[in-house]
Amino acid sequence: MELNDLEKIDSKNMFRIYDQWPEIAKESFEKEFRVFESDDIDHVVFAGMGGSGTIGDTIGALLSKKDIHVSNIKGYLLPKTVDDKTLVVVTSVSGNTSETISILNNAKKTQAKIVSFSSGGKMEKICNDDKIFFEKIPIIHSPRASYTNFLYSIMNILKPILPIEDKDVYESISQLEKTRNMIFSKNLNSENKALELANFIRNIVCIYYPAGLQTAAIRYKNSLQENAKMHVITEDIIEACHNGIVAWEKNSNVKPVLIRGKNDYIKTIERWDIIEEFFQEKNIDYKIINSLEGNILSKMVNLIYLLDYSSIYSAVLNNTDPSPVNSIDFIKNRL
Repeated sequence: MELNDLEKIDSKNMFRIYDQWPEIAKESFEKEFRVFESDDIDHVVFAGMGGSGTIGDTIGALLSKKDIHVSNIKGYLLPKTVDDKTLVVVTSVSGNTSETISILNNAKKTQAKIVSFSSGGKMEKICNDDKIFFEKIPIIHSPRASYTNFLYSIMNILKPILPIEDKDVYESISQLEKTRNMIFSKNLNSENKALELANFIRNIVCIYYPAGLQTAAIRYKNSLQENAKMHVITEDIIEACHNGIVAWEKNSNVKPVLIRGKNDYIKTIERWDIIEEFFQEKNIDYKIINSLEGNILSKMVNLIYLLDYSSIYSAVLNNTDPSPVNSIDFIKNRL
C-alpha cells in the first residue's frame, strides 16, 4: 500500500484525522471547559449509540473496578434503578440520535442528574430550553473519528466525579504517540501492525476477546463494518469455549483475530493457550493482537487506535471508501 492509495480511496481523508489522534486527545483533556461537580453519585448511566456509545463503554470499562455502579444503554429506555443518586451521561456526537434523545427526555422525568454532550443538533436545543448541563464538543470528520476529542473532553469535564488519575490519562496520550508512529500513514511498511492485520483479514472476521477488553473488540467490529463494509463476528473467549468453537469443525474462510490483554486473568490465559493449540491442530491461521502494558485507559484507547486504523487499511485494500455509511443514512432517513 502507498500513501496515494489512501488519498485516492479515502475520499474524506479520514486517515489524516487518525494521524492526529494523540494531539487531539491532549488538547481535549487540557481545554478549559466548565466542569461538572456533584455529590452522592453511586450510579452512572452512559447513553449513546455507535461511535458515541463507545465513549461510554470506554469510561465504563475504566470504572469497572471502582466502587460505582455503571450502566451502558444503547436504546430508548432508562434502567428502572435510576434515582436521585444517578448521573445520566447522554452523548450524541451529531446531537440528533433518536435513541439518545429519547433517553434524555426520559431522564428529565426522573430525579437523576443529567449531563449532555454533542456537537449541536436537537440535543443542544433541548438542554438549553430545559437548563440541563450541556457542553458542545466539535465533530471531527465523523462520530467514529471523533472518539478521542469526545472521550478526553468528557473525562476533562467530569474529572471531579470520575475516579480517573491525571497520570493515567497522560500515560495513555504518551502511548498514543508511540502507537501513532508505528501505525500511521507515514509508516506504510512491514513494521506497521495495523496494516499487517488488515492484510491478514479479507473476508469475514471472528474477533475473540477477554471480558475486560470487550469495548475494544466491539469497537473493532463496528469500525470494520462501517469503514471496510465487512461482516464481523465477536466472541467472548470464555463463552466461545462452550459453543462458538464448534463452528471451526467445518472448513471456513473466516479469519480469527485474538485480542489478548496483558495481565489477563490466569484462567483466561489458560483458555487462550488451549484455543491456540486447537487452531494449530486444525491448521487454522489466526492473528494475535496484544494490548499494551499499563493502566486500563492506556490499554483500551491504544487498542482502539490500532484496530480503528487497521479497519481503514482494510477498506482501502478492498478498494472501499471508509467514510460513507449510506446504509445508516437509509435507516435514519426513515425514522
